[in-house]
Amino acid sequence: MQQALPDALNTDWPARHGDALRGRRALVTGGAGFIGSHLAGALLELGAWVVVLDDLSGSDGTNLEPLRRLADRRARDRLRVVEDSILNRDALADAADGAELVFHQAALGSVPRSVERPRDYHEVNVTGTLNVLEAARAAGARRVVFAASSSAYGGAETLPKVETLAPQPLSPYAATKVAGEAMMRAWAHSYRDGGVDKQPGGGTDTACLRYFNIFGSRQNANSAYAAVIAAFAKALLAGEAPVIYGDGSQSRDFTHVHNAVHANLLAAAHDGPLRGGVFNVACGQRVTVTELAERMAAALGRPELTPRCLPARAGDVMHSVAGLGHSRAGLGYEPIVGFAEGLAATVGWYAQQHAAAAV
Repeated sequence: MQQALPDALNTDWPARHGDALRGRRALVTGGAGFIGSHLAGALLELGAWVVVLDDLSGSDGTNLEPLRRLADRRARDRLRVVEDSILNRDALADAADGAELVFHQAALGSVPRSVERPRDYHEVNVTGTLNVLEAARAAGARRVVFAASSSAYGGAETLPKVETLAPQPLSPYAATKVAGEAMMRAWAHSYRDGGVDKQPGGGTDTACLRYFNIFGSRQNANSAYAAVIAAFAKALLAGEAPVIYGDGSQSRDFTHVHNAVHANLLAAAHDGPLRGGVFNVACGQRVTVTELAERMAAALGRPELTPRCLPARAGDVMHSVAGLGHSRAGLGYEPIVGFAEGLAATVGWYAQQHAAAAV
């Protein structure tokens, strides 16, 4: 297990969200993962009671260390960790018991790996989401907030990407995320406000957050399927040229993880029903992959390490940037960490991690 290093960028969550979530009971599936652990930490800082459910299939548990330190220092008994899978309905029911809010972050990630293992992705990302929704409903949870994906937009040429565009998934991963969105909407309409529960204001509401290329500290770089910023950092720190799949002109809306956490907290605290609504979570800024590689190489003092290009991978999209108008209007979302600030902090964190590993 690697050392859990301090985050390079701190956000004062209580200053931004006040007491809106104090004393609330929350389940975070995938809470030992990259985004999930940041979210669980913010919830603890805000005074919530947090259960983390994670089978550690995508993590060695390192990301739990900051949560446990926080719990020891300030949260006392407000953190519980359940090492199990969303495919285990008994464990999931136990973890969800008493939860008012469920943040569903657990999933198999990576577009190229989903092309190789479509059945596994369907089982975890679709059947697992069904299990989470049913556990939340049985527990009487007020809302489920779902980690959706900008991959839903697929090959749509319209820029910026807006939530009214029809989904065009180009990979099994994207298809499972679109299926999850459909389930969130269906459950909200079937089991809340005139659904089978027949209790106005009762039942379990849902919301879907379409993440755009989330990056930041704790993102795993030690995988053949690592996200691009993590992969570039690992290569550059090893003195190797970063690898780009495609010609490098493809663009993305790279979004720091604290923006994703902020959106989750806004969705959780929202007063009115969201009814499975879909909301983009991004910075609204378009950056090419070549520009990203050059900026990271310069930040790490290795500008001579120019990227080498390999053939594009199946399922990858060419351009992606988010429109944020609907998220502003519906959730009050604005990015709280800009791309440049987030990238500088993240590159610094990877450099610190690299230095610590060399000691």
